[in-house]
Amino acid sequence: MTRIAAILMLILAGAATAAAQETRIAAVVNDDMISLGDLEARVRLVLLSSQLPDNEQVRQRVTPQVLRTLIDEKLEVQEAKRFNVTASDDDINKAFERLEQQNNMPKGGLEQVLSAHAIPRSSLADQIRSSIIWNKLVEGKLGPNVSVSDEEIKDTLSRIKQEIGRPQYRVAEIFLAVDNPGQEGDVKALADRLLDQIRQGASFSAVAQQFSQSPTAAVGGDLGWLTAAELPHDIAEAVQGMQGGQLSAPIRTSGGFYILGLLERRTFGTPNPADATVTLTRVSFLVPAETATDADRQKSLSAAQQVSEAAKSCEDMRRIGKERAPQTSGDMRDVKIGSLPADFQTLLATLQPGQASKPLQFRDGFGVVMLCERKEAPSPIPTREQLVDTLTRQRLDTLARRYLRDIRRTAYVDLRV
Repeated sequence: MTRIAAILMLILAGAATAAAQETRIAAVVNDDMISLGDLEARVRLVLLSSQLPDNEQVRQRVTPQVLRTLIDEKLEVQEAKRFNVTASDDDINKAFERLEQQNNMPKGGLEQVLSAHAIPRSSLADQIRSSIIWNKLVEGKLGPNVSVSDEEIKDTLSRIKQEIGRPQYRVAEIFLAVDNPGQEGDVKALADRLLDQIRQGASFSAVAQQFSQSPTAAVGGDLGWLTAAELPHDIAEAVQGMQGGQLSAPIRTSGGFYILGLLERRTFGTPNPADATVTLTRVSFLVPAETATDADRQKSLSAAQQVSEAAKSCEDMRRIGKERAPQTSGDMRDVKIGSLPADFQTLLATLQPGQASKPLQFRDGFGVVMLCERKEAPSPIPTREQLVDTLTRQRLDTLARRYLRDIRRTAYVDLRV
């Protein structure tokens, strides 16, 4: 056999192995199948998006959970198909665009990242599609059966008001369900492994998005600000003993294991000044960075000084900006004060609505800002509408878990790996 012929045979053998991987079956779910290729692609996607290391030990830990997730997705899509619930290509494309925006990627950047890691676009698209379809089905089928009584709202609000002056917690969660006793050991091992990886630097939010089986997975597990009265007893008990930035050990509850992260804590009942919002308008005069002369900088400063002295209202500022610097002027609406640099927060504290600042030096020249509106931080006590929304989501989440559990019990699932 010639050397060229031997090389060709090796190439063909490799191609055959890859093709076999694509067609070999990992699991049969009713009338559908999940191939080893599907499973391998999703494992790569999970490791990439959750920032877990790609090594044999981690793969062995996550692969059973990934396969279980793929099986659940098949069951969700099959159930939705019975009720003619679908997701359009436009739905999927918009979800890709949102992910790109959230990760500061250019249009098409997400597909480039997937391609660079040998992950088919279809792997992420299938994950997104099943999530959209299941949410539509749950809201349409179970949503009408969920109601919150006036008595429940009254009782919850009463308990919340009793928490005034006590700590309030911003909590993030990763929930791993245990549907039968046989899963206990594997799910606990996965929870331990995920916790270990987060402690080593993996992103809690990214891990939650890929592994958590709670609806909060879509927002990285963030539950928002809650009092102990608003948290389930087991969770509240654990959180009250934690410090900001701390992670809990896996907590066994009736439904499965929780990993908790305490993001922040504060005293409930006192509005947080950092949550106040402002609306500003700005006029800037650019200075060409590479060719700027002292005369250019002085011209920019003088123009800003004129605006500072002439503008007596936000309408004045907007008119001047439109006339003199339309490309570098405009409004910043409803900006949280806590998101602004410290020196800018100090400046805003000295301004009244309708008052222009002195000329400020920006990176690209000089300019002026004017405070148009200041909105105080909202009351931490939820409104009736917010309570109804929170209680409805909690109840719908519980019903959705039971619904999927019942679907699993009646499904034919044959694991081949």
